[in-house]
Amino acid sequence: MARKGRGGKRKRVCQFCVDKIAVVDYKESPRLAKYLTERGKILPRRISGNCAGHQRQVTVAIKQARQIALLPYTTE
Repeated sequence: MARKGRGGKRKRVCQFCVDKIAVVDYKESPRLAKYLTERGKILPRRISGNCAGHQRQVTVAIKQARQIALLPYTTE
């Protein structure tokens, strides 16, 4: 029999909601870099812990920052 309630992971909270940030800005590249893997991929919601609204804003902001070369598309 498997034990219930042991070793489960706690659900992460949205860091933008905690800091009361309404709009995610593409110019904050150090903050956005936390939501990228070392290969340059955007972290999914279940791993980053963002709420749905902020995750969509993060995705758009990362794409905008990549366009103007604040963040890399990939790393080699």
